[in-house]
Amino acid sequence: MTARRPHTCGRRDAFTLVELLVVIGIIGILIAILLPVLNKINQQAKAARCAANLADMGRAWRMYADANQGVCVPGRLPRIEPTRSYGMGPFNAYRPRWYELLGAQVKKLANPNPTTDQDDTWMVNDPWFLCPAVPEYRNSRNYPYGYNHQFLGNARPRADGKMTNFPVKAAGIRGDTVMAMDSLGTAAGKPWRERTSYRFDGSKDEWAVLNKGYLIDPPRLTDSSDYADVKHRSPIHRSGPDARHMGMVNVVFCDGHVERRTIQSLGYLVRLDGSIAVEGPGVHNRLFSGDGTDKDPPPVK
Repeated sequence: MTARRPHTCGRRDAFTLVELLVVIGIIGILIAILLPVLNKINQQAKAARCAANLADMGRAWRMYADANQGVCVPGRLPRIEPTRSYGMGPFNAYRPRWYELLGAQVKKLANPNPTTDQDDTWMVNDPWFLCPAVPEYRNSRNYPYGYNHQFLGNARPRADGKMTNFPVKAAGIRGDTVMAMDSLGTAAGKPWRERTSYRFDGSKDEWAVLNKGYLIDPPRLTDSSDYADVKHRSPIHRSGPDARHMGMVNVVFCDGHVERRTIQSLGYLVRLDGSIAVEGPGVHNRLFSGDGTDKDPPPVK
């Protein structure tokens, strides 16, 4: 006797085209909802890692002062003739910048082969020195963190042969003074539409993002002030902060704590075109001066 086959009338073994399109649509909606959330979480994680790096630098800042007769690390060590080379732990390097000097305090080198010759092309290799939000910006001159050099240590020579503001004793600096922060370099003085691309080779372009980024100017500048880029002492060529963390700036203070701030809350004035002014309503240097007052930056001439 032949077995009867089961009845299959009305059974469907596959999705219809309409059902498939509905499923695809639902998946698309979920992705559209989740992507901004995941992107925000990723940005927050990068901002947190950046803050941790800056906090480490803040601790190294105090260590440097303790190891150097209480003197704050300068933005860059002064020229020493004829070599202009300094000992940095077991290595020598040409006029180390502030972040190299702080790294040496915790046995870290920005580059494993420091050069004893003037060279702006070398790259920072150790992630400890870099901002996770812009890890590709590694040039030693066009560096992602800017130092409050004008008030904490500016070793540039003046016309009278003295240094602009060096040495500076750490004991006279309040803990709530800005030490360093996310930097935009001299592009900060330009409208955002006129800024040019980052220079990976260390070349000098005052309009480029992070040009001379390792130094940051305080909010208010005067006619006698120095500028981050000494050859271009003009309001349009001022250096300033970069709100790269969801519209905020990571700032490390001299007592080692880190805050995420708006540019305006630091005393800067941002114009409608995105450029940062050197004077105007609400502009002040109270968070930079070292004593909590709105002092002029030390004159360069």
